[in-house]
Amino acid sequence: MDVPRQVPESESPWKKMSKEELENQYSPSRWVVRLGAEGALKTYTEMGKQATKSAQATRTNLLNVPYGDGEGEKLDIYFPEAGSEGDSLGVSNLLQFSAIALKRKHVIVQMRRPGLEVPRSRGLCVMCKDESAFMVNPLTAQGVAVVVVAYDIAPKGSLGRMVDQVARSVAFVQKRYPCNEGIYLCGHSAGAHLAAMMLLVNWTEHGVTCNLKGFFLLSGIYDLEPLVHIFWKEPLLLTPEDAQRTSPQWLLEAAPRRPADPACHVLVIVGQYDSPEFRRQSREFYQTLCRGGWKASFEELQDVDHFEIVWKLTQKDYGLNQIILKTIFQDGL
Repeated sequence: MDVPRQVPESESPWKKMSKEELENQYSPSRWVVRLGAEGALKTYTEMGKQATKSAQATRTNLLNVPYGDGEGEKLDIYFPEAGSEGDSLGVSNLLQFSAIALKRKHVIVQMRRPGLEVPRSRGLCVMCKDESAFMVNPLTAQGVAVVVVAYDIAPKGSLGRMVDQVARSVAFVQKRYPCNEGIYLCGHSAGAHLAAMMLLVNWTEHGVTCNLKGFFLLSGIYDLEPLVHIFWKEPLLLTPEDAQRTSPQWLLEAAPRRPADPACHVLVIVGQYDSPEFRRQSREFYQTLCRGGWKASFEELQDVDHFEIVWKLTQKDYGLNQIILKTIFQDGL
């Protein structure tokens, strides 16, 4: 796919918007097409709870595993289902021999979407890892271990702290399962921003060489500068300097970084009914990756909004699950 010429920063369309329009663009629930704002948020929360309850009841797991000393620095590990393509030891052995069981496994690390203390009308509700295991059952059934990561949410955790916590959680997984066949990072919305920041991490500073094979970035924000000018500024404690330091779009443009593994596949995915600003950010981040020599793909999923793109991950036949599995197993050949 040809990569269009980048729009100069001075021509960024958001800079021509009124504050009201800009806030509207970055309020995902205002763009839902079926359930209405409150209905979408309620469904998103309830489906996350149900998916997590089901995953914890039906999958061999390790819950609340600490990856650091902080109170919120925990992760949940869900192991592949016995008899799946990736299973080699069987469920009865997974807990006792978890490190060995994952020796021939692919691992997907999911950054759960952080809850922010903002009005519900803005489109975000408080979510935790205990409500975010959307993809666990469909992926573990196909032999993929899934790790759901928690970290400090705003305003308790600054963006810099969140980025550091996610990096340490990934390093923890690599150290715990050093013989994995590949680690894939998945994040949605603000979680996609954090996952994208992992493209810039110097893993030697964390004492590991991470076997990162792919990224699944869903409806993300990659340039935080627009958020400095709207309601997000307060809960995120966001300054213009913070926005620059933690914007993967800006960082990759200012100092292009070649991938450590040229085969690492970055999939930038957005919903058809995401706002124009979310779609623009995804498209421009994909273009930046291509110019930097990354193996990148862009996908606009049809007939889904900002919330449906995630809650449909509970469905094994959902197209995005098929994209994820195809990427994992083809890249792992």
